[in-house]
Amino acid sequence: MNLEQLSRELQEFLGGSTDAVVLEDGAVTFDLREARYSISEQHGKCLLHLWSHERNVVRRVLEMERGKDSLLLTVLRFGQTRPTKLEICRSRDRRTVAAKNTARAQYRSLLTRLLEREFPTHKLDRLTSSTDLERSFGPVYARGVLRRGNAWTAVLGVNAEELQASIDGSLTFGLLWLENLRERCGKNFVESLVLFVPAATSAVVRARMAHLARVCKWRLLEVHERSGEMQEIDCSDAGNIETRLMRCADEAAARERFQASIARVLSLAPEADMAMVTPGEIALRLHGLEFARARMAMSEASFRASEELVFGAGASETVVTDDNAEQFAAFVEVVRAARQAHGDALHPLRRACPERWLESLVLRDVTAIDARLDAACVYSQVPAFSASDRAMIDVLTATRERRLAVIELKAGEDIHLPLQGLDYWARVCWHQQRGEFTKFGYFPGRELSTEPPLLLLVAPALHVHPATDTLLRYLSPAIEWQLVAVDERWREGVRVVFRKHPEKKLAADERR
Repeated sequence: MNLEQLSRELQEFLGGSTDAVVLEDGAVTFDLREARYSISEQHGKCLLHLWSHERNVVRRVLEMERGKDSLLLTVLRFGQTRPTKLEICRSRDRRTVAAKNTARAQYRSLLTRLLEREFPTHKLDRLTSSTDLERSFGPVYARGVLRRGNAWTAVLGVNAEELQASIDGSLTFGLLWLENLRERCGKNFVESLVLFVPAATSAVVRARMAHLARVCKWRLLEVHERSGEMQEIDCSDAGNIETRLMRCADEAAARERFQASIARVLSLAPEADMAMVTPGEIALRLHGLEFARARMAMSEASFRASEELVFGAGASETVVTDDNAEQFAAFVEVVRAARQAHGDALHPLRRACPERWLESLVLRDVTAIDARLDAACVYSQVPAFSASDRAMIDVLTATRERRLAVIELKAGEDIHLPLQGLDYWARVCWHQQRGEFTKFGYFPGRELSTEPPLLLLVAPALHVHPATDTLLRYLSPAIEWQLVAVDERWREGVRVVFRKHPEKKLAADERR
């Protein structure tokens, strides 16, 4: 394979693998949701440059072997003569279907033994992982029922080989399993839901479970699969959340620091928006799609940092130079043509980042979602860090009465919308109670209300998942939420089609 073919194949694979991971020596070294890459041809060599906040590497690509969902590269490190292997996988879960099925079957057997040991007075129905598309159940979770007289206990577990996202999402499916049992239990009643998750993975589930309505008993247990030991996790403390708020960046200072790059981009795309990434880096976007970045980078000729402008869609980046200025201008024009409300619906750049597109429209006029909101107090992608993931709150704002409001956006059908919104609401509430928004530079000159935040869940009307209503009914009555359904043609302008508010039924159930 010649140099041109290597570069083209590599670019095509990486361009269509936004969620890919890069492995070297068998270990994951880069996650392309966060990392960046560039491909260049220098002195007759194909160079792959990968970098993130943790590491920075350059590899010379010698050969490649393309599989169905992976790319195996033979690469050479600088200063070495022996080639090594570098693998790029589209999926984080690289197990075969047979390996997944085996692991899940073994877990069902383990969980059966644990349940019979820990619940000797109950009768256990056979655990199942069968797919039930009508009720949104897939093969990831083992579910079953413990019976004692007329009382049922819903059981759901997930094994340690599944992705962390699947573990975090277990409460969503646990609630749906609970609801399913309630619908068919007849004269019996479901007294509790017991979730089993792997050891040291329960932080997100625990924080979410703490904010559920007290309509039954919620139990969370961590399982050490090798030893068979279990530990019950206390979910009663709603104030114990592992999260850290980042200081609000000075946007005015960033605009001044990068005024040359901003001016250059705006001369090509006047409608572009600027978004802060860090104090030393900004992103330039068109309807939510990032197509350029300006940052401070070390100069090759000295140790001094200088302004650098890069372009590319997704994780791909190329530094703008005098030699490729025309290429940069042509790229911006392609992006502008694609990111139009009435553009080609099948164009990859128009289809990319739909939630960011919706977010950009909400940021321009947050009152289109709720007239109570203050358009002068809007923050996007507010970072908060938890134990198991890096969370970005879509939109944080406040009402005219200075009450905080969390807006969680989904442009497509997502079963996890209610509990992801709950997760962000809990973090905002935690920081609010400690006065950190004011301390860290948010909402300057405004004294925020002490009322709990509002939670606004926004999605296109025909893309609200059918399970959303069920899940929302299990949120604590202390959470004032609102489901906001917008017109499917939201790219032409955000227009609310209908709203849903909390029902009072679960609150009444709690009092009984």
